Amino acid sequence: MTPAVKALEKADVDFSLATYEHDPRSPAYGEEAARALGLPAEEVFKTLLACLDDGRLVMAIVPVPTQLDLKALARAAGARKAKMAEADAAERATGYVVGGISPLGQKKRLPAFVDASAEPLEAIHVSGGRRGLEIRLAPNDLVALLNARFAPLSRSRATP
Repeated sequence: MTPAVKALEKADVDFSLATYEHDPRSPAYGEEAARALGLPAEEVFKTLLACLDDGRLVMAIVPVPTQLDLKALARAAGARKAKMAEADAAERATGYVVGGISPLGQKKRLPAFVDASAEPLEAIHVSGGRRGLEIRLAPNDLVALLNARFAPLSRSRATP
């Protein structure tokens, strides 16, 4: 059981788990989860960490088929600029490995922002704290547990 699952059980929140066989060659963990579980990619959210211009780390939870808009995240966090956190910094702060970073049960409590596209959905899926494990829960429960807020954070991926 991962720290994310333990946090949900302790909070007495409705959730369910889904597992799949992770392919270590897969370069896109979120897309792999959506495909393996037969879920709409727009309902599977990835947890990304960014570093603000004042040095703070923040967490952004955005749909898998989109790209994090760093300017929008900086605005939501009250900063001027943001850049993606280095993988090792993200792993140190969360206690999870890249590809299995859950927004729940992290080592350090980080300011969190959930993309506004999650708000009208009945449920979303986020990493359960390891590759091959997804948690299904209500977006409002996630926001409450993280003391997060909804904000427009994503944009369509640029096509090459």
